[in-house]
Amino acid sequence: MKNHPFHLVEYSPWPLIGAFSVMIMVTGMLKWFHLYKSNLLLLGTLITLLVMYQWWRDVVREGTFQGLHTFKVSMGLKLGMILFIVSEIFFFISFFWSFFYSMLNPTIEIGLNWPPQSISPFNPLHIPLLNTVILISSGFTVTWAHHSLIENNYSQAIQSLSLTVMLGVYFTLLQGLEYYEAPFTISDSSYGSTFFMMTGFHGIHVMIGTIFLSVCLMRLYNNHFSSIHHFGFEAAAWYWHFVDVVWLFLYILVYWLGS
Repeated sequence: MKNHPFHLVEYSPWPLIGAFSVMIMVTGMLKWFHLYKSNLLLLGTLITLLVMYQWWRDVVREGTFQGLHTFKVSMGLKLGMILFIVSEIFFFISFFWSFFYSMLNPTIEIGLNWPPQSISPFNPLHIPLLNTVILISSGFTVTWAHHSLIENNYSQAIQSLSLTVMLGVYFTLLQGLEYYEAPFTISDSSYGSTFFMMTGFHGIHVMIGTIFLSVCLMRLYNNHFSSIHHFGFEAAAWYWHFVDVVWLFLYILVYWLGS
């Protein structure tokens, strides 16, 4: 019996199994890098995806069918999500710090120039501009979905959230095309290292946000959200807006100023 408003979680095997699966995945990544064998990486990735599915399934049950996400619990979850996004902001600040250090103080090893003379940077008016339009548009569509949900307009909420997921997938495909056509690699001086580290980690965040919104889309389709109880969707929307803002800084500072 739950006669308190606090968030006391049940015993769960998923944190421990998830930790081991991520360890297997990272070990497999090292094996792939050095021995060119991806079997351990694929195994770790598969186990991690299964753990993610079952862990999310338990959280959905907890918040939807068991009714354990009371007002006090929701406030705690909101505070946790805010602190998580703040930690992600400082994560990207460290990358921007290294980028500005390399740009404002180019060393003699790269010819005292930024970008180095051997580097041909991307044209910011090509794929980067299109990706910027895509992410800004996705910010509008996810806000449209949020307001539609608040107004109990489930058909528009599903349509706009589906459009947001498609825009996220489209962004990822275009960034993959950009990487495929890149005239430099991550090992080409500090420019290549900082460029691929910043844009690559942002791309991973876009993929995570797309998965997050896809789960919310399935939950929305199954009527798990109401106009007054939909923090799972709000958390995904906050995360997506954070991804949008980080990309605007990347586009202005890395693609425009940095080139």
